[in-house]
Amino acid sequence: MSRREDAPVEFDLPIGAFPSWAAAALSSGAWEASPPADELEIEGEEGEDPALAFRRTLGMFATGVTVITTTSQDQVHGMTANAFMSVSLRPPLVLISVDGRAKMHALLNEGKRIGVSVLSEEQEALSDRFAGRPGAPGPEPSFEVVHETPLVEGALAHLVGRIRRSYWGGDHSLFLAHVEYAHYGQGNPLLFHGGHYEALSAPEGSILGALPPPMRERLLSAGDEHTYDAGETVIHQGDRGGEAFVILTGRALVVRDGREIARLGPGQFFGEVAMLDGRSRTADVVAESPLRAIALSRDIVKRALRSEPDLAWRVLEVLAGRIRG
Repeated sequence: MSRREDAPVEFDLPIGAFPSWAAAALSSGAWEASPPADELEIEGEEGEDPALAFRRTLGMFATGVTVITTTSQDQVHGMTANAFMSVSLRPPLVLISVDGRAKMHALLNEGKRIGVSVLSEEQEALSDRFAGRPGAPGPEPSFEVVHETPLVEGALAHLVGRIRRSYWGGDHSLFLAHVEYAHYGQGNPLLFHGGHYEALSAPEGSILGALPPPMRERLLSAGDEHTYDAGETVIHQGDRGGEAFVILTGRALVVRDGREIARLGPGQFFGEVAMLDGRSRTADVVAESPLRAIALSRDIVKRALRSEPDLAWRVLEVLAGRIRG
């Protein structure tokens, strides 16, 4: 079998190395052939690129967030990845998927050790950093070294594995690693869903947070982004409610009459009820760490409800569910 010039070395295997059914498929090109565009049933919004619709479809699967690390020439290399999965307990195997265009891709080969750090909900800034996205200012990443492999300090869980196999996966490659070290701590994971960070659970009674992701995204796109320093009060108990907020990055404390009653993290809403009914706030919300949030005014929500009947109905359904509950 001839090999494409751009194919990684680890894929340069003779046909005899595969089972007969796999060899036949590979020699026929069946794995790389794609159906004609008019036969693909990938449904998105009207006029949407099918590739983007496919990506949005996959984005409905909520995942954790990891940072994959390795070393090269005494330098640490890291990459944010949510395409990570467990494969086997005996032997302990895990799998990662890496874009062929990523710098990390060129560093991985069979026999190479990799680190997997499962990020906690407080580490969204680190996720942005290793994904190459600008984010809120934060501390420089620090690492601990296990089995000569760097791992992100403060992560919820750590694994070190040695790559045993690699597989072609279209525009990505799949790397199967045999785990040599695993450790976990306590806390909540950083989640990713629909192109955004999410919290493990929405605050009880959240109205806007219960909307379907596409509706929620359209509503949030009309809001205004604000930043707050640690210790700064976002809303004050007793003030009239004119805005609802959703946290993008950081943490916040809900304090009523000087007593902490809840903690909020990325993806969580607050201030909705007072925004909708115009009554006084029932608690303070204070930034526990540097905080980025989107504010939705009552006027913005009113305009959205008037222009999108489906959104208005969905809000009514959520409210009805709260009443029935």
